[in-house]
Amino acid sequence: MTLRTRCLAIAFSLLILSGIPAVCHAGDANGIDTASVQRGAYIATASDCTACHTAQGGLPFAGGMAISSPVGNIYSSNITPSVSAGIGAYTEAEFARAIRKGIRKDGANLYPAMPYTSYRTLSDDDVSDLYAYFMHGVAPVDLKPQQTSLPFPMNIRLSMKVWNLLFLDSGTFAADPSHTADWNRGAYLVAGAAHCSTCHTPRGFLMQELADRGFTGAQVGAWYAPNITSDPLSGIGTWNQAGLVQYLQTGSLAGNARAAGSMGEAVEHSFRYLSAADINAIATYIHAIPPVRDPGDAASRFSYGQPSSAVVTLRGQNGVRSDDDSAPSGAELFQGNCASCHGAFGQGSKDGYYPSLFHNSATGLANPNNLIAVILNGVDRTSAIGQAYMPGFGGHPSDMNQLSDAEIAALSNYVLSQFGRSGIVVSSNDVAQERLGGPSSPLILLARVGMGLAVFVVLLCAILFSFWYRSRQNTGRLKIS
Repeated sequence: MTLRTRCLAIAFSLLILSGIPAVCHAGDANGIDTASVQRGAYIATASDCTACHTAQGGLPFAGGMAISSPVGNIYSSNITPSVSAGIGAYTEAEFARAIRKGIRKDGANLYPAMPYTSYRTLSDDDVSDLYAYFMHGVAPVDLKPQQTSLPFPMNIRLSMKVWNLLFLDSGTFAADPSHTADWNRGAYLVAGAAHCSTCHTPRGFLMQELADRGFTGAQVGAWYAPNITSDPLSGIGTWNQAGLVQYLQTGSLAGNARAAGSMGEAVEHSFRYLSAADINAIATYIHAIPPVRDPGDAASRFSYGQPSSAVVTLRGQNGVRSDDDSAPSGAELFQGNCASCHGAFGQGSKDGYYPSLFHNSATGLANPNNLIAVILNGVDRTSAIGQAYMPGFGGHPSDMNQLSDAEIAALSNYVLSQFGRSGIVVSSNDVAQERLGGPSSPLILLARVGMGLAVFVVLLCAILFSFWYRSRQNTGRLKIS
């Protein structure tokens, strides 16, 4: 790569990470189609490639980000144009095959943590522009990231060929003439680049998306991606177009929800940089998703709770607990760790920087994992309206603000009963599971048991065949004698 090309690559990487539109010409002296590179940069942003392929503190697209999955951590690959460590040796056809079919240059299969099941719908032009961007608009990084090492038998990538045969749809996107151009553009982005169903659609036993339950909510690592259908109780049917657009651009909708986890990353690295037309198209399509209601929902998750305080109950005659007292209560933990920002009554700050804890998706969901995850991990993201920050309380035991599993469970139960969906109970085991990255899958154990049974059956058949074969030989010898 020439010095000129390398400088161009660095410039484009900085531009795409900062969200500043690049000014391009039709081409340059090296024959690079800079207009194609710029379009590819936009598709890469819409596809949220940065969130997974740029590790915290790492170089752009150099990989190494640990992605939690129910079967273990999957580490993202280097997708810079480095020949030795990245995808620099890929042809455009090989790049397209990886994007759409999840097959690397060497023929090995990618795990569907890379959402090729969604990217398969990208148009030929968008894939070509993506290739141009990653080859000419990204600086090469000659560093190999940590390799994925899932436990047996998930480490056998050959099994993904069977998975793809079962669950990878080979169809491409086709516009629906019965809908508007805006709806179709939104459908294209939601199904492909934005890959919304990857997080918001529940998965079956073999980790496949359950299409008949699309967008009804699913666990993603430690976080829960909630129902985003148009149902007014279980979904976001109470949001208007402007509210959904605001949430996608800023990650915040007062009195409803604040983005964190994977959604926070999507806002920070992707949605806030998309054009107003594309964000409106996405909102148009999502609003049209058919409503699906959870039978257990009697009210919208955004309507639970009210301002209240337990400060009075904490002020006894002595005022201070002795060292011999039992573990702190949830009310005490809240006053000591949360009230200074969220208010003694859970009302949040006047300027809205710290959200209220009532009328909040995290405290109104039947699934409390988002509340546990935000207490453990905190929030640190940047949006169009500035930074959103909350410290996590699940750090190393040496951290001053680190809380134990029992303390976080007690704090969560206080917040839920005081400000949110009362009746939901969090246990220490729930917190411990979230601390490890979310629920694990029994698939590994069952796969091992299944393979063990298969091996046992094969060995048993071999033994029986051996006995049968020897018996026939002995019978033959007796007849001859």
